[in-house]
This record gives sequence, structure tokens and C-alpha cells, in this order.
Amino acid sequence: MVNYRYLGNSGLKVSEITYGNWVTHGSQVDDSAAIATVHAALDAGITTFDTADVYANTVAEEVLGKALTGQRRESLEVFTKVYFPTGPKGPNDTGLSRKHIFESINGSLKRLGTDYVDLYQAHRFDYETPLEETFQAFADVVRQGKALYIGVSEWTAEQLREGHALAKSYGIQLISNQPQYSALWRVIEGKVVPASEELGISQIVWSPMAQGVLSGKYLPGQPVPEGSRATDEKSGAGFIKSFLRDEVLEAVQALKPVAEQAGLSMPQLAIAWVLQNKNVASALVGASRPEQLADTVKASGVVLDADTMAAIDAALSGVVYDDAEDTYTVSPKTRVV
Repeated sequence: MVNYRYLGNSGLKVSEITYGNWVTHGSQVDDSAAIATVHAALDAGITTFDTADVYANTVAEEVLGKALTGQRRESLEVFTKVYFPTGPKGPNDTGLSRKHIFESINGSLKRLGTDYVDLYQAHRFDYETPLEETFQAFADVVRQGKALYIGVSEWTAEQLREGHALAKSYGIQLISNQPQYSALWRVIEGKVVPASEELGISQIVWSPMAQGVLSGKYLPGQPVPEGSRATDEKSGAGFIKSFLRDEVLEAVQALKPVAEQAGLSMPQLAIAWVLQNKNVASALVGASRPEQLADTVKASGVVLDADTMAAIDAALSGVVYDDAEDTYTVSPKTRVV
């Protein structure tokens, strides 16, 4: 079963493995398969579910809502996000303005079939809206009982500091950040994690398997497998391209004996690696088939010893993305339309 961790400096516990439906529900798999996978997640002990209004242009929220129908709401932690354009994509159908936040939370709650979400997240930083307006709107959403806590996604250390201070001034808690993080993509370790530890903010990390590359299924010098994420633009093919260089794929193959020595599958090793970081509350995983979750959930509770961690570093030496100056953590300079 899955272990639990506190989310930031709060009393909220979340499962170490969060089920996310970014590239599956409403696009990659049909509804019946999506619902079966959510039920498999529940059976495996996952209680935390993450989505966003922009996923499949709101359809992913609808599918997740259907899949969770009949479950005891109090036993679940349901997260969603706001920022990217939805609906007809008019001038106010995007960003973190008060107007868009309120219209978005109301739409998300209706689609999810719930009165509240446990965590409402700013999907990116909005350079076109005063931060005071955004956090005042978030505070009102919390006071109206539509969200219990506030989080963000892909914010820089400086943005986290500004947001945390404003949240505190409005009497609400900013408790989480949702960045990309994996053994290959370590950009948050330089500034984001230290700032978050100081502020009482946890990471809920996406792509802990580097878009599937750390599973080892992509081989150097070979075509990408048919039907894989790398062949499907709707499933994040653009995100995976930077990891598909032969030198990266060769380094990943060197992890196979490390995983075997640890008694883990490659996906388990990848997820266990991010969970060794104590600032990480949960690793986001997706699945297109129920059986995929049976493997990944076994990473919860795994402790990798110092020799294993060193062996991972040695295998990936030279191909890791890091970011001492926090330059890879970016949001659009203008609102996406």
C-alpha cells in the first residue's frame, strides 16, 4: 500500500503517489479504461488525484469526476489547476485574473462533481495580472469553501517567496509547488527546493520518469516504440524530445543493473529516487492501463541507500539537467491564448 506525507506546512496528508490524468483522460484512452485505471489507483491505496481545467480542454476533469462518483469524498484529496486557456479561449479565458479564477473554479467543481477541491493550483505564473489580485481571489475562493489550500506549479524561488508572503497576508496557506522533477531533470534543487523548505512548501512533482525515458524502453540508436508517448503530440511528445538524445538513452540503460541490484523495476527506481527528497510530498504518475499502477505504487516507502544513490548519479553523470540560477523554471511572459 501507499505511504502518506504532509503537504507543506499543513495538516493535510497526501499519498506519496498521486494519480494524474494530464495525457490520458479525455484524449489518450477512452472513458471506460480511464475509470478502470482510477479504480485501480484507489485499490492500490492512492487517495490523491491531480487534474487541471486545461487537460483535454476540461474533459479530463469530467472523466475524473465520473471515475470518483460513489467514493467517500472525505477520503480523497482532489487537486486541480487554473491558468491556461479553456472554453472558446477568449481574452479572459486564461491567466490568473479574479474573473478567470472564479469562472474556472466554478467550472472545475461542476465537472468534478464536488463542492470543493482540496488544493487549487496556479498552473503557471501570470505576468499580466497583479499578484495581489490573484491571491486576493484565491483567498476568497478558500473562504467560500471552494478550495481548502492553495498551490502553484512551475514557479521560481522568487515567485514562491512573493506568493507565500501575499498568501500569509490574506490569511491563507500556500503549501505546494508542482514542478517537473526526475533523476534527469533536477532544476529545482538549486533554488526552488531551498526556498520551499524555508517557507513550508512541498513539491508535488510531475514526470518523475522523465516522460517515460527512465523506464528504459527508449533505446539508443533505435526508433521510438510505436504507440509510445514520443509518437503522440497529444501525449506530451514535445516534452520528451530533449531526453531522446543517444547519450541520454545510453546513460539510462546503465541504470538497469542499478535497479536490479536494488530489487526494483526501472519505473520503481525512478519514482523512488524523487521520493528520497524530503521536500517532495508526492510523485505524480499517470497510467493508460490499470496494471501499470501495480508496478509504480511499489516505489512508495522504498529507501535507496547511499551506494544506490551514488550509482544513479554516476550512471547519469553528464546528462542531468540542473539549474543553479533557476533559469529553466519559466512561465509564459504573456498569457497563452
